[in-house]
Amino acid sequence: MPPRPEQKTVLITGCTPGGIGHALALEFHAKGLHVIATARNISVLAEMAEMGMTTLALDVTKAASIKECHDEVALLTGGRLDILINNAGRTHTIPATDLDIDDVRETFETNVFGVMAMCAAFADLLIQAGGLIINIASLAAITPYVFGSAYCASKGAVVSYSRTLRLELKPYGVRVMVAMAGTIRSQIASKTHRVLPPASIYQRVADMFQRRLTFSQNNATVPTDAFARKLVASALRPEWPVILRSWFGRPDWFYAGGWAGKVWFATSLGEWVLDTIMYRMFKLHNLERAIKQEQAAQKKLK
Repeated sequence: MPPRPEQKTVLITGCTPGGIGHALALEFHAKGLHVIATARNISVLAEMAEMGMTTLALDVTKAASIKECHDEVALLTGGRLDILINNAGRTHTIPATDLDIDDVRETFETNVFGVMAMCAAFADLLIQAGGLIINIASLAAITPYVFGSAYCASKGAVVSYSRTLRLELKPYGVRVMVAMAGTIRSQIASKTHRVLPPASIYQRVADMFQRRLTFSQNNATVPTDAFARKLVASALRPEWPVILRSWFGRPDWFYAGGWAGKVWFATSLGEWVLDTIMYRMFKLHNLERAIKQEQAAQKKLK
């Protein structure tokens, strides 16, 4: 079913049920927008199609898939797109010294290159509509999220890319919002398939690593629909001059989810604050103590 005349359109990547994209699709649909929900496996979107949303197969790591999606959207909307939400993402929890670089490349393909490819591909439709891009980043971009270096790096790249993209698209009337998401109930954050390699230098704290895998689902975690309501409300605000956006209009930066307010405040005090909090929260001070005790014992034996 195509959008009605004058009905705004929003394309969302990564709409598998149970995640942020799915919640955003439901909320935008409730607000009267025509939602174009996408996922690699279109069959999981059947219920959304029954609700009247357009559902399309999309793999943001494949150029051919992106082009096919673009062409279908252009035909559906008459060459316009009001909002693009780059939500598709991949979690990555493993110590920096245990990273498999091919695994890291897969994370960047989805979290970074997929975002870049989508923005480039859909720029023409967004320009025609004077539209809005929302890139879903994370507090991990500005937080030393222990054992999440690859994920932090990918979200940090999204933040830096989005800041520059915002200026480059400003002359064309396209806005760019970055969503700094905190801990939110999500399917992606619940995956626990990674394990420490047998030779990992963090085997002493393997139990803590296991808890870290589901940290975002057990610490001030915000319901997905609550996050979606806040983000959609911000996205649909009217335009205001840049100095007033944070209070009245669509903000350039959107902070929500567990820990969002605390991290925002802590960054204003200096990076040492978050460094100290993360170091102790993930028990690295205990590991440091154990290492020092082992070193002291070895010295006595010499």
